[in-house]
Amino acid sequence: MTDEQLKDFLENMKDVIIVGASNKVERASNGIMKYLMKNGYKCYPVNPMEEEVLGEKCYKSVLDVPVRPDLVDIFRKSEATPPIVKEAVEKQAKFIWLQEEVHSEESKRIAEEAGIPYIENKCLFKEMLRLRVRL
Repeated sequence: MTDEQLKDFLENMKDVIIVGASNKVERASNGIMKYLMKNGYKCYPVNPMEEEVLGEKCYKSVLDVPVRPDLVDIFRKSEATPPIVKEAVEKQAKFIWLQEEVHSEESKRIAEEAGIPYIENKCLFKEMLRLRVRL
């Protein structure tokens, strides 16, 4: 995917699932969810330990979210990602993103076999700044 294609996708996406969303302000998932919401994206936090994150109802799994997501952004340890990516595929996500320091050959294979664009080991926020998305 070229930078131009990625920028176009990020500018036009609407519904974002944040897996590993947290109310802890020191967590990257909290800051990125805040940034996305401030910039007009609808965020659906997923964390079985939370009832609500940043005022949004929290879901137990990707499959519980009531919309087909444009993007599933995953803030979990690498080894925990394959079942989440399988749920994203089942939910017919348009794009799967694993945050910095999160990577999994199995997750990549699952996404590729489903034909879903996939990025790993990159920060969504940093990429949006680099590409000047909705600044």
